[in-house]
Amino acid sequence: MAPVLEKQLPGAAGSGDNNNEEEEGQNLWTSILSEVSTRSSSKLPSGKNILVFGEDGSGKTTLMAKLQGADHNKKGRGLEYLYLSVHDEDRDDLTRCNVWILDGDLYHKGLLKFAVTPQSLPDCLAVFVVDMSRPWTIMESLQKWASVLRDHVDKLKIPPEDMREMEQKMVKAFQEYTEPEDATPSSPQRRAPTAGEDEAVVLPLGDNTLTHNLGIPVLIVCTKCDAVSVLEKEHDYREEHFDFIQSNIRRFCLQYGAGLIYTSVKEEKNLDLLYKYIVHKMYDFQFVTPALVVEKDAVFIPSGWDNEKKIGILHENFTTVRAEDPFEDFITKPPVRKLVHDKEISAEDEQVFLMKQQSLLAKQPATPTRGATDSPGRTTSGSPRPSGRTIQPTVTSGSPMAAVKKPDPNMKAGAANEGVLANFFNSLLSKKTGAPGSPGTGAVGAGVQGSAKKTGQKPGLTDVQAELDRMTRKQDSMVSANNIPPPTENEA
Repeated sequence: MAPVLEKQLPGAAGSGDNNNEEEEGQNLWTSILSEVSTRSSSKLPSGKNILVFGEDGSGKTTLMAKLQGADHNKKGRGLEYLYLSVHDEDRDDLTRCNVWILDGDLYHKGLLKFAVTPQSLPDCLAVFVVDMSRPWTIMESLQKWASVLRDHVDKLKIPPEDMREMEQKMVKAFQEYTEPEDATPSSPQRRAPTAGEDEAVVLPLGDNTLTHNLGIPVLIVCTKCDAVSVLEKEHDYREEHFDFIQSNIRRFCLQYGAGLIYTSVKEEKNLDLLYKYIVHKMYDFQFVTPALVVEKDAVFIPSGWDNEKKIGILHENFTTVRAEDPFEDFITKPPVRKLVHDKEISAEDEQVFLMKQQSLLAKQPATPTRGATDSPGRTTSGSPRPSGRTIQPTVTSGSPMAAVKKPDPNMKAGAANEGVLANFFNSLLSKKTGAPGSPGTGAVGAGVQGSAKKTGQKPGLTDVQAELDRMTRKQDSMVSANNIPPPTENEA
């Protein structure tokens, strides 16, 4: 009986083991299937889109390329495409978020149809970029691009019930915003909790809140906030100006239920905060940063935090402006400074310049200066001269002055001076000695008459000729030695 018992025991035990193995196999498959289904439901969704609007030069492409982790200095046209890599560290999941950047020219607004379709609209986030270095363009830019997006959404012809559902979702997200003080910073990318939210107190919306509901999240990004110091120095902006700008932007944000963040790519200010907030709005990652309103160039206001009462705190500091005043009346565009171009001065030709200098040098020594006598027989220069007949101011065409006025341009300077002197003395010799008003007779004749009075003789022509010859030889020797014409102011 023992062997039979031994044979029966293994058989009975074997059937029990098979049953257990089948149950364990079933449990294993169940756990695998449940895990796969859980992972698929918690996987990061794909097909999310960020729509970026703004003026040319506001820094749209540079900002998004910086968030992407690349230095992008190229300027695109039409509709640019980038993407942001989104990594869920808790579940080790990775996905891409599409970024569509519309050109600043309204001519290209029709290209939005390639980025936003009726099916992709619920997965979109609109980002309006404004330039703080040009604050006078901020409100006009916001109104313009918000109108462009609204017109495009209307053209999509989404069924009214679907659009109403999207709008209600925006209202709920705005009302259920809570301060993130209680969030645990140990796992910053942990998904936001979805259960137990019914217990939160839902406050009613204000009169000017979500009056322009687009059905999708909206974010206002002020770029180039490092220009605040430049505005203070060059355009005399005060604290009141920046509070007025912030007040108008925040009131616009209330109308669209938008968030607001001030950034600076140059100083890398709030860039990491911007990325985390975008990921929070698109993929429901937990966000732990509260509102920041202390620093005027690093403001951050999440959607749902702001209201009219909080904005009114800025109005308490207004002294020269009221909150209701038009934006463009207080934040005025500075006058355009016209660049004053100096007239271009072109240098004259070298040969022309030298010819002018030659003419001036030729005129200078040959111009007779008639010095007045301060005492009888003595000129102002101090050289003794016998007082004689006053020289006539009129000069005939044959006088040496005519020769000085028109020098031969082809003649060198030294040769021109010698020619002037030769013409001068030849004109003296060619005229009669006793002719009235003839040059040379004043001084020379006076000297001869003085000597004639002493000797009692009549002056003769030979004496005058001898005196002229002596003067001519003396002048020629001086010209040949120094090539400088002697002063002849009292010889004429």
